[in-house]
Amino acid sequence: MLLRAFSEDDVPMVLDLATDSYVPFIGTLPAHADEGQARDWIHRQLGRWDEGAGYSFAVSEATAGRAVGGAGLWVAELSKGRATAGYSVAPSERGHGYAADALTALTAFAWTLPGLYRVELHIEPWNIGSVRTAERAGYTREGLMRSHQEIGDRRRDMLLYAAIRL
Repeated sequence: MLLRAFSEDDVPMVLDLATDSYVPFIGTLPAHADEGQARDWIHRQLGRWDEGAGYSFAVSEATAGRAVGGAGLWVAELSKGRATAGYSVAPSERGHGYAADALTALTAFAWTLPGLYRVELHIEPWNIGSVRTAERAGYTREGLMRSHQEIGDRRRDMLLYAAIRL
């Protein structure tokens, strides 16, 4: 897998991603987005570094360059040596190990940032696919954070997974 900047060529993947029932619920991509909304979302991803949020990448096949999903490294706590990561794969591209490969690549990128020693994942306990992805990418489960994050209209428990720079 290759992490690269999003481009207009990624609109079909973003439209596919917008059909997922969970991805739009937790992020800024509208559910069942149209082409204009997909392009707007891509442009927002391109501005994440400039706004200080972090790095947002398209996840693409290394040979063809075709996007299959997205991954982000969010650096709000970089001054404390921490960042959080997130990843998503378009529904039509799931089941090929792309998410674990993308998370592995994202983590390797994270270790190039001076002062970063810990990358965290926050995963809802029911999300077995994401748990498997985290474990395949070498992340360790550290515990359950009760009522950690508001998603939708209620507080949610989150499993805490982390990778540590050695």
